[in-house]
Amino acid sequence: MIQIDDAGSGSLVGGTLIGIYRIETNEYQYGIIPIDYYNEKNFKSKEYLNYVVYIVSNLFEKFNVPLNEEIYVCRGYMFDHLRIWLTERGYNWYSTVIENPLQDHIESSFENYTINLGLPENFIKYTKYPFHFHQLLKWVYADYDNRASLCKTGWKSWKKYGNLAWNTSIDKINKSNYYCLLCGMKILDYSIVKIITYHSNRKYRIYVHENCKENLQK
Repeated sequence: MIQIDDAGSGSLVGGTLIGIYRIETNEYQYGIIPIDYYNEKNFKSKEYLNYVVYIVSNLFEKFNVPLNEEIYVCRGYMFDHLRIWLTERGYNWYSTVIENPLQDHIESSFENYTINLGLPENFIKYTKYPFHFHQLLKWVYADYDNRASLCKTGWKSWKKYGNLAWNTSIDKINKSNYYCLLCGMKILDYSIVKIITYHSNRKYRIYVHENCKENLQK
């Protein structure tokens, strides 16, 4: 039995991960839709749906999936073109809600992928909604010139919030529960920090080390 699901389609940062899992053998592999498929041109034409088919067809070859093996596909829109492809080729497939074990696998893989893109591990592991749009937007605006290219820029929400005005100031912070959104390290009590302020759905303040090592390396 094969399960197919995605992770990251709702994340502003990064592409989308497509994973498959064979329950009887615990085989698991995935592919990633590149972020280029979410620029304005490709997103509008939904090219990412074709890339889903490309990923799954390649993984099917690796898994040597026969036509009569049961295949369970997530009901989401990401698999609209894949369902057509499966039907045309005569696969034995069903639309359903995908749960564990695949769900845990793909969520973990997507977290590791975004950490490799630069998202701090503490942001991913301990933030209640780590892939919430406006939380990720804060991370982007902390280093906009280098991080905007990692975003799904074809989204309407990016067009609305992806080119905001911001200002910076320097201040001393006494008691700190903040982590620097440049380097990901904790900001210590009584630190001098740079504060980036902007308005999206509300006013946001981003705190980074005044002389962050990440900033000095650029």
